[in-house]
Amino acid sequence: MSRVCELTGKGVQSGNNVSHANNKTKRRFLPNLCDVTLISDVLGQRYRLRVSAAALRSVEHRGGLDAFLIKAHENELSMRARLLRRQIVKKTAEAA
Repeated sequence: MSRVCELTGKGVQSGNNVSHANNKTKRRFLPNLCDVTLISDVLGQRYRLRVSAAALRSVEHRGGLDAFLIKAHENELSMRARLLRRQIVKKTAEAA
């Protein structure tokens, strides 16, 4: 399982540990990923996603999974999230 957020594309970053003697060794900064179940109001289903804590806050701020996915750019989303986004857009177009 890759360490990448399915909604924002946030992944592992690299950097240095810097000691008091200014010695530098490589390290990895891992994103704060959480396994969550989000509910789509339009589709009426639950979806298990692996998202970062910051993305979870963004989903809540925008008003739910549907609103977040409609506003998100396709190139940032995972393949599962892209498919979900297309289904949501299609269903909202049919309803309108």
